[in-house]
Amino acid sequence: MTAKDEGEKPSGEQQLIRELAQLLNDTGLSEIEIEKSGLKIRVARSVTIAAAVPSAPVPFVPTGASAPATGAAPAASGAADPAKHPGAVKSPMVGTAYRSPEPNAPPFVEVGRRVQQGETLLIIEAMKTMNQIPAPRAGTITAILVESGQPVEFGEPLVIIE
Repeated sequence: MTAKDEGEKPSGEQQLIRELAQLLNDTGLSEIEIEKSGLKIRVARSVTIAAAVPSAPVPFVPTGASAPATGAAPAASGAADPAKHPGAVKSPMVGTAYRSPEPNAPPFVEVGRRVQQGETLLIIEAMKTMNQIPAPRAGTITAILVESGQPVEFGEPLVIIE
């Protein structure tokens, strides 16, 4: 028998599951998984899509003086999987990515900008909490793979630092 069947208030775990389900609805994500105090919860919904196409608003194209001027080379490098790039900064959580601290503020980083280790690259909102995503190392931003307000999955590449 569940707490609902017994007429009791839902447990903390049940409330957390409800909040995660609401987050799925609010963000349009298909699944979410969290681990908290040794408790691991995964909430998913069945989505019927004929073909799933990964969204990459900004294609991965190396920038800088060493980039060839031919049209074929950028297309070939754009086809490479940015998640396999050694400089890919991947999302540590499921949520909504924001490139600036507030809607009309300038973005934290732009392509071509040099960043220091620990500098904020973007923020991810998860369960109404803003989480800063720091640069794991110093380098130059060569690609930004998300747009403000875009839902992101765990492990999804966000930025490329070289």
